[in-house]
Amino acid sequence: MHRIFTTSFASVYPLYLAKLERKGRTKAELDEAIEWLTGFDADALRAHLDAETTFEGFFADARLNPNASMITGVVCHVRVEDVEDPLMQRIRYLDKLVDELARGKAMEKVLRS
Repeated sequence: MHRIFTTSFASVYPLYLAKLERKGRTKAELDEAIEWLTGFDADALRAHLDAETTFEGFFADARLNPNASMITGVVCHVRVEDVEDPLMQRIRYLDKLVDELARGKAMEKVLRS
């Protein structure tokens, strides 16, 4: 089991947010991307953050967007679409969405609209 699986999502969320805010993006945009990927509205996301849910628990509760498989590319030198472990792939999907937001991509493109 990879260490990230047992890491609390709440410990990584501020890092995602800081990365985006440095690039001029907002918390609302981060939350929108997370909602698109997982189906968690603001209340559900807040509940997971408050409960310090692990990544494993976070994605176990998620209803993954049917278009998530359209997320392709490289994150941390790993091609997202080639990741074999389903949980690791979901984590990489989220990382990729955050990276795309940080690079200034339009929200419509990030959310595969």
